[in-house]
Amino acid sequence: MTAKSVRGAEAMKVTWEQASARRAERQFLGAPAPAGTPVAEVVGAMLGAHAQVLSAAELSVGLRVEGVARADVRAALWEDRTLVKTFGPRGTVHLLPTAELPFWTAALTAIPSGGSQFAPDVRLTDGQAEQVVAAVAAALEGTALTLDELSEEVVARTGPWAGDLVMPAFQDMWPRWRQVMHRAGQSGALCFGPDRGRKVTYTRPPQFEPLPSADAGLTTLVRHYLRAYGPASPRHFAKWAAAPGAWSDRLFASLAASGEIEEADFEGEPTWLAAGDTDFPEDPARVLRGVRLLPYFDAYGIAAQPRERLFPGAAYERALARGQAGNYPLLLVDGVVAGVWHQRRRGRRTTVTVEPLVRLTAGQERELGEWAERVGEVLEAEAELAIGKVTVGPHA
Repeated sequence: MTAKSVRGAEAMKVTWEQASARRAERQFLGAPAPAGTPVAEVVGAMLGAHAQVLSAAELSVGLRVEGVARADVRAALWEDRTLVKTFGPRGTVHLLPTAELPFWTAALTAIPSGGSQFAPDVRLTDGQAEQVVAAVAAALEGTALTLDELSEEVVARTGPWAGDLVMPAFQDMWPRWRQVMHRAGQSGALCFGPDRGRKVTYTRPPQFEPLPSADAGLTTLVRHYLRAYGPASPRHFAKWAAAPGAWSDRLFASLAASGEIEEADFEGEPTWLAAGDTDFPEDPARVLRGVRLLPYFDAYGIAAQPRERLFPGAAYERALARGQAGNYPLLLVDGVVAGVWHQRRRGRRTTVTVEPLVRLTAGQERELGEWAERVGEVLEAEAELAIGKVTVGPHA
């Protein structure tokens, strides 16, 4: 990457175009990573791939690496174990690099929650939550269990209170212990295993190095975050991590005092970069030029801030769900969201329907066709492009 420093006399000044171009390059959206690049390296650069729907994670990764298909992502996950599917930032399911689990685990367990959403008689006490996490870890040692099997083990190792069906979820009632299932994943007690038929299984993640301290884990996470998505404010980080804003303010103040991060003037707003990480592309327009397709819950669409700049004009209403990113696959044109898309698979064929919110040039339509073909390659299907209205709702 040809780059130059944009350091100023005081706080360095960074434009939206510079920030977007650097983020795109580091996300392998300016140009894909060359064939042979380990998929775990790409997932690390993304700061995790959202994997509530595994096919979306496979697309997020595959579209960023030349020649990679979903089978390569699955091999890294289930065979090589260089990736782990577990509960990551915001308590949501992510693919994370196995080698990075120590700092992720130390950091995620140190981020305070915003408070329980459940009624007092439903909540777990801190002591009960600790018992559940310990029971999950013990139950999964050396084995893989379905959710029902794991639930039986947790109740047997803790008490009947853990199995009380008091937790409202998806028009059903779940056992009490599942309130902290994401915490079990974030602490390293649990990760997803290969499916057993149509049933999901859970197991322990591969053994990893001893955890760093909470402070060291948080420092590493913030620096990684700023390398991927900086410049960013403490409140941007809080939103991405689902952390309390005031806590994030204090964390950034501490990191600034210790010299881990440095200030930047981002379009007139005070923000931060990892200390010394001050190189930006010389020609942002060249990096951003063209079209790109991002799937559901792609890391770039969720983390890049300020959101109003990434989703300008009509895109803010059409491509977000009440301001929440991730619910629609995104069409980027010259670095900003300019439409949505949807793919419908039938057998070996998939139709990629793109709804642009701007007029595309003939060259952009040709490039869009190439991206649709790449979507098909990643999903191991033959793709055809259709340009028109996307009629399905969010997260369909």
